[in-house]
Amino acid sequence: MIRIAFIILAVLTTPQLKAQSMEGPWLGKLKAGMQELTITLLIERDANGRQVCTMGSPDQGVTTIPTEIVYLSDDSVNIAVPTLAMAYAARRTGDELHGTFVQRMMPFKLDMRRGELQRNRPQTPQPPYPYTTEEVTFENTQDSALLAGTLCYPVDYKDGKRIPVVLMMTGSGQQDRDESIFDHRPFAVIADYLARNGIASLRYDDRGMGGSTGEVLTATSLHFMRDAEAAVDLLRKMKKFGEVGVLGHSEGGMIAFMMGARRSADFIVSLAGPAFSGDSISAEQTNTILRLRGMASDATAAQMREKLKHEKDVPWWTFFYEHNPGADIVKTKCPVLALNGEKDIQVCAESNLRTIERLLPKNKRNVCKVYPGLNHLFQHCQTGDINEYGKIEETISPEVLTDIANWIKTIE
Repeated sequence: MIRIAFIILAVLTTPQLKAQSMEGPWLGKLKAGMQELTITLLIERDANGRQVCTMGSPDQGVTTIPTEIVYLSDDSVNIAVPTLAMAYAARRTGDELHGTFVQRMMPFKLDMRRGELQRNRPQTPQPPYPYTTEEVTFENTQDSALLAGTLCYPVDYKDGKRIPVVLMMTGSGQQDRDESIFDHRPFAVIADYLARNGIASLRYDDRGMGGSTGEVLTATSLHFMRDAEAAVDLLRKMKKFGEVGVLGHSEGGMIAFMMGARRSADFIVSLAGPAFSGDSISAEQTNTILRLRGMASDATAAQMREKLKHEKDVPWWTFFYEHNPGADIVKTKCPVLALNGEKDIQVCAESNLRTIERLLPKNKRNVCKVYPGLNHLFQHCQTGDINEYGKIEETISPEVLTDIANWIKTIE
């Protein structure tokens, strides 16, 4: 997923005090301007028996943020995250908290109740599965990164059957092999669908996630591409499959075209892959979000590059802002399926997909498609706003799943 430049909460840790009766999970809704965000609170004991408190904003994909406990008793709680000038103070009445959330001197009423967030994700695969999976590891020796993933064989797979296999690559930010976000597991859903339709897949944890290791702080999309190429090498050396393709979401789509230019993949599935350098993507994304919120939208790529001066210690941003995906797209001669949601506000379909379609070398098997009413995660949505992602029960449109599987079968 393309990185979002704003978020309400951050991190600070200072455990303190104790209050047995307040322990447990709490849940509430914060109305901040035009946004309504789910806020979670968990009061528990750490390994040393000390009281600790973590907050979360699940609608923004943030689940466990340590806080500083200012005061905690049987009937009151006062916590803070000083780095964001954020605080929450409340009094307890039975199984309810009545209080005020303050950030940067702006107060908002926030009442909470005991309980954990329960989300319905009907598409998430549940065991027992009618297919076989295998845990695998592979190494990007150039960067000393060891990656761990799940190889999923299709239903009724038999050795020697030359079926296609797809390597899945996540969007930006470190993500697990399922590309988990807001309790959705998109890559698990895709792998399950492909397996039930005769297609193998490999999905793996990004560096620093799950079972994978490797340098993260200095890594760029180029390093992540080498991770992906190591996975492709593994799949080819296994000699169990036919065509070896790559499926990338968002930044993963950009990496897929980097591999296409190097002829590392036999076919490409780009899900909301960008066609422009990161400064232009960020400017368009910012303007789309501002317009959606009824605000002035005049951000420029030049302004984004100016902001980059403050991110010089993060090589990922420098590469993202300077890399031109178009130069890779024009060199990609393998078959390409490029998809976008019409309501995608992170990688806008109208500009990006049309540019991909224009730049791709002619190939009768290429398909570029925009889906009406779908967002960046390919969910059916109302506005495409990021705040909808966690509220929508659908993980990915069934039509998109069908189109991916049917198209890959034409590559056999």
